[in-house]
Amino acid sequence: MTSSTPEPGSPARRPLLTRRNLLAATGLTAAGVSAGPLLGWSTAQAAVSPDCPPGTTAPVPPAARGPAIPASGYLVEEIADRVYWLTDGLYQMIFVTTAEGVVAVDAPPTIGKNILRAIATVTNSRVTHAIYSHHHADHTGAMILYEGARFYAHMQVADLLRQTNDPNRPLPDVTFDRHLTVHAGEDVLELAYHGPNHSPGNIFINLPAQRVLMLVDVVFPGWVPFAYLAESQNIPGWLEAPAQALRYPFDTYIGGHLTRLGTRDDVLIQQEYVAELRAQAGSAIATFNPASVYQSVDPTNPWAIFRAYLDGVASQAASAVIPNWVDRLGGADVYTLPNAYQLVESLRIDYGQLGPFGIHP
Repeated sequence: MTSSTPEPGSPARRPLLTRRNLLAATGLTAAGVSAGPLLGWSTAQAAVSPDCPPGTTAPVPPAARGPAIPASGYLVEEIADRVYWLTDGLYQMIFVTTAEGVVAVDAPPTIGKNILRAIATVTNSRVTHAIYSHHHADHTGAMILYEGARFYAHMQVADLLRQTNDPNRPLPDVTFDRHLTVHAGEDVLELAYHGPNHSPGNIFINLPAQRVLMLVDVVFPGWVPFAYLAESQNIPGWLEAPAQALRYPFDTYIGGHLTRLGTRDDVLIQQEYVAELRAQAGSAIATFNPASVYQSVDPTNPWAIFRAYLDGVASQAASAVIPNWVDRLGGADVYTLPNAYQLVESLRIDYGQLGPFGIHP
């Protein structure tokens, strides 16, 4: 297997998403023992049958490493007063043990029924309040497990859940537009919507007494964002969301993904990475020579020409950024190219930096 990062100026291809390249792209082949149970493998299978040889991606930097996942397949830790973090090493959620019962935020299906097992290790209470961070099934596809709970979500999440009609994601009982305070016993969770970012209805979940903030698919502590800026649907909103998060007085940040908890510094570091990538994307739009694409594509195929142009611009931007981050954030060599592609597209169509496709003279 060759590197996923092309040479500067060469076209970048978006590969088919298979288990093989998913594992390779996320760097999980090099950590098969912890990743295997996630995908239904036994520990022995994960240890001896990786789909790609090790060394095809850059080493994971120390800042990206998190605690080991036990043989049970999940880790549960109390991170603040009665606030618990639950992870399988790829997805994360939280729950709070209150005088009224358990308040659960999200239900990643990869953790699945281990959610209820984890809760049972710390309390005999059942889940009485269930909060959707947003509608995406990879984070909320096991909400059906909270049978009998009262469900909370942003109103746009409710609309999307009605549209998709997934039996594993029950419709919310309570919806809101901008702000909602959930009281459970003496505990308070402040839910806020500051506009579209990763997806419509993706909310900030703040626990002010415990100084914990959860915002999913925006900041990835220790890692670069997932591909195409986390597949986000509103890039200007997604770019603004970290600054919105920093207005909260939190100590602990829950990003919903990967290996560890986050801090305020993790938000600042991702802002730095994205700012550099944005600057290089803008520079590449301004300086890439579109005539060069005709050397590698059919000149009578407009889609091929435009694809090669965009891939070349993204590759130029990514090549300038990767060396500065490969030792600082996990996956910089894996996902900087698709992240650059998404930023190039946003700069063009959202911000009007059109390069050679600007207003014709």
